[in-house]
Amino acid sequence: MRITAINPNTSRAFTDAVAAAAREAAGPGVEIVAVCPAPGQGPDAVESHNDEIAAARAVARLVQEDLASGGSDAYVVACFGDPGLDAARELVDVPVVGIAEAAMHLAAVAGRRFAIITTLSRTIGRAKDLLARYEFEKACAAVHGTEIPVLELERAGADAVAEVLAWCERAVRDDGADVIVLGCAGMAELTTTLRARLDVPVVDGVAAATGVALAMARAGIGTSKRQEYAAPPTREPAALADA
Repeated sequence: MRITAINPNTSRAFTDAVAAAAREAAGPGVEIVAVCPAPGQGPDAVESHNDEIAAARAVARLVQEDLASGGSDAYVVACFGDPGLDAARELVDVPVVGIAEAAMHLAAVAGRRFAIITTLSRTIGRAKDLLARYEFEKACAAVHGTEIPVLELERAGADAVAEVLAWCERAVRDDGADVIVLGCAGMAELTTTLRARLDVPVVDGVAAATGVALAMARAGIGTSKRQEYAAPPTREPAALADA
């Protein structure tokens, strides 16, 4: 079983962290390959709508490159905005799972109401768009931005951990959340620490998406090729053209 985890930003350190979280979630016997775009082929971080467009293009391109080398049994889009998720699903008939989508589903199973703790507050709108798309608006108690930039999570020190923890505690105390969703793939490394300090479940999207993708692949459940996710027209899709 081979799962490819796609980090849409160009940070190799970020990609290595995604790989570690995915491997821990997948367990033995599953090959985890983590990839990211080369510098200039994707955004340095996904922190704006323009970054998201570049990230979506990178996700689709990386899926195509993987297909050219034999393909994988499933794909994980390791960015909480789930960029390029639909485009990737058009390209393959195996599972393609976004970390926001998976995290929200598992959080709704783990408790009645969850809170999302993310990076910059400017990304809250995107998180709310996804809540509406995935129909979890009623299950979400709050979405909070810590104002910690994505790439700062690569070297998150005690201050960053304390800031994320404080927002988690606030969501539980003031918003009534009984589950915390970490709203960035870069927060995966904080999961163990936060679980030890909080009395509610903490859902890391990378682990959640890896688990869902693995379960789907093992159950023989792929991506529907009817209607929306049918293969794109034979001409090269405009979204995949080089910038």
